Amino acid sequence: MSSHTCSCPGASARIIDRQNSTSTESGESRPSELRQWPTQLHLVPPSAPYLKNAHLLIAADCAPFAYAEFHRDFIKGRVLVNACPKLDDTSTYVDKLAAMISQNDIQSVTVPIMEVPCCRGLAMMAQQAVQKSGKDVPLEIVVIGINGDRKS
Repeated sequence: MSSHTCSCPGASARIIDRQNSTSTESGESRPSELRQWPTQLHLVPPSAPYLKNAHLLIAADCAPFAYAEFHRDFIKGRVLVNACPKLDDTSTYVDKLAAMISQNDIQSVTVPIMEVPCCRGLAMMAQQAVQKSGKDVPLEIVVIGINGDRKS
């Protein structure tokens, strides 16, 4: 049995219907911008319906914890997949991401990574996937500092 096989009902692809969020007053709770489940790259099938014509966000696992406005600045309007290039088994990631891009008319790819060296692997995988997909898709790599600031 594969270690990545999951029969958990929480791994089923689903769209989260949200109304367009608006700005909140200071001190008010902000709503989540997440519009699909699951998010972990191993669990997201290239055939997931929410990938069609999407703006794809490939986020390093640590980035949302370091960058306080991650939902507002990154997740809003995008489909999220997350991964850790250091701790995950990434052997299938380039092919899987390339399939997502080529099969779904992905509009853009944004990759927020941390400034630590191991995170550069996720950016390289995204670049390779876009190239392998054969699609001319805009790709943006954003580096987040370990102190929470946006480096690029």
